[in-house]
Amino acid sequence: MNSLANHLQVEGLRRALPTPPPAPLRPQISVVMVVYMTGPALAASVDHVLAESLVDEFIIVDNGSPPDVAAWLRELGKAEPRVRLIQGQGNVGFARGANLGAAAAHGAGLVFLNPDAFIQPGCIAELAAAAIGRPAPCVVGGRVLNEDGSEQRGGRRGEVTPLTTLLTFSQLSLASQGLRRFEIHREGEPVPTGPVPMPTISGACFYMRALDFKLLRGFDEGFFLHVEDIDLCWRARQAGGAVVFQPRATAVHLGSTSRKHPLAIEWHKGRGLVRYFLKQADSAGRYAFALALSPLILAAAVARPALRTVRPRR
Repeated sequence: MNSLANHLQVEGLRRALPTPPPAPLRPQISVVMVVYMTGPALAASVDHVLAESLVDEFIIVDNGSPPDVAAWLRELGKAEPRVRLIQGQGNVGFARGANLGAAAAHGAGLVFLNPDAFIQPGCIAELAAAAIGRPAPCVVGGRVLNEDGSEQRGGRRGEVTPLTTLLTFSQLSLASQGLRRFEIHREGEPVPTGPVPMPTISGACFYMRALDFKLLRGFDEGFFLHVEDIDLCWRARQAGGAVVFQPRATAVHLGSTSRKHPLAIEWHKGRGLVRYFLKQADSAGRYAFALALSPLILAAAVARPALRTVRPRR
């Protein structure tokens, strides 16, 4: 009888306690993709994301697709419960679009992916694993590949400065052994066996903890297109965090799929670099130096499409 009485007493106390609210359903990984005039690569990129079981939430920020693509995205949002679509803001630029997507995300981890990049199996798991134990804020970039499987330029880069940029853009960094130390791109070096520190990674496919992204206040929206990823990496390192290259996380990046003219894209890149170098200058002398080199940087950026015909892009 005593055991029965004790049981009834315990049950009575349990029922008297308030029922705890159900734990909120919180996605752990949110993929953020900014879309603008991407072309046919978009559908394949979306399919690769939705095929990844680790993706709990897929936020697509449509900065102004053609009517048929915009309609397709709306139908996708209705049919796929993981997709959240943000439309109607117009072409606000990549940085602001990505910030809109991140602000709407619920995941503890954010993966930013270009709409012409195809994540490969295991990519997201490897990106997230490389951030474990790293100081905040942490940025983890994947190994970006061309369609033929070769490593693409820009996936892992050294320190981006006015001098290294000019020598790389003009290809003078490859003209002699003495100038090779100024070459920004490191895809020609042996592939590391695991995650390694890297000054700059590619914005085509990278991972951040959501809290780290908020700590940096997201992308600098003063960059309209390009260079915002370089700036994000620099600010993470300045804040005492880590930038990491994870070679085991791979994504195939087509590149040059935008319907915008290549000269317009390179112009934005040149403007972004000029802004970045002026922002980075920590003294009057360095500011003056960056300002003096600005016309050369803009000219070199716009001339890059012609230079690629001389030296094919890797």
